[in-house]
Amino acid sequence: MERISETDLILNNDGSIYHLNLLPEDISDTIILVGDPDRVPQVSKFFDRIEIKKGKREFITHTGYIENKRLTVISTGIGTDNIDIVLNELDALVNIDLETRLPQPKLRSIDIIRIGTSGALQPEIPIDSLLISSAAFGLDALMHYYKHSNSDNEHKLLEEFCSIIPTDYQIKPYLATASTKLLDRFDGMTNSGLTLTAPGFYSPQGRQVRAVSNTPDLLSVFMKFKSSQEKVLTNLEMETAGIYGLASVLGHHALSFNVILANRSTNKFSTNPSVVMDHFIKAILIKICS
Repeated sequence: MERISETDLILNNDGSIYHLNLLPEDISDTIILVGDPDRVPQVSKFFDRIEIKKGKREFITHTGYIENKRLTVISTGIGTDNIDIVLNELDALVNIDLETRLPQPKLRSIDIIRIGTSGALQPEIPIDSLLISSAAFGLDALMHYYKHSNSDNEHKLLEEFCSIIPTDYQIKPYLATASTKLLDRFDGMTNSGLTLTAPGFYSPQGRQVRAVSNTPDLLSVFMKFKSSQEKVLTNLEMETAGIYGLASVLGHHALSFNVILANRSTNKFSTNPSVVMDHFIKAILIKICS
């Protein structure tokens, strides 16, 4: 591969990667992603010690230890546009020599674990529960800009999902799946399901406030979907498909945990979201370090 130009991979004056403001030694091989910058200290408060605190814009990073396990937690902000930045810059930190601007001769894989919030689509999924995304349909456009492929089974599932979307909605979904290594590692911890990753919070997730939606039956279409293998859509959020898609093409392992704070079918919302999030952060960290 040719040398990567200064405008394709931008560095700060201190040699750190442009948006994340990080050096290669600042991160561990296990990365926890959270959306909200305020959730970074909510995770790192469970660390035994913190060695690095850095930040720029919405990207806050804490790296530290739980016993001998080194962990990094990074806030991404909201949406797959930010995921595009975070995943590419994390990969550059581990797989590109930032001085020569050439890929490392031996590429590394890191574990990327999202801990985020989500809304359930099925009435039987309880508020204040935890759900793993086994795969995610992206309603955004991110992965249409990258070369990626699906297995035959994945392609069939994607075709079945696309067939239920009204043609006038002008949505072109993609499908990305979780790391089998991480799915096996966290097997039995909680239920898994099919996730929808939306490109916005309001109309793209079926909400109606003042602006008139161009997809008025969006939620009902999604709630009724059932694949030939009896799979249904379980939840809706804004990052998972992008994380899975980019992690796959870059050779990393990714898994997304969804803390269910709302149920869009029953119109109920959690009364103690911070307490619930704390509980599941601790449980996930214990499992990561076990």
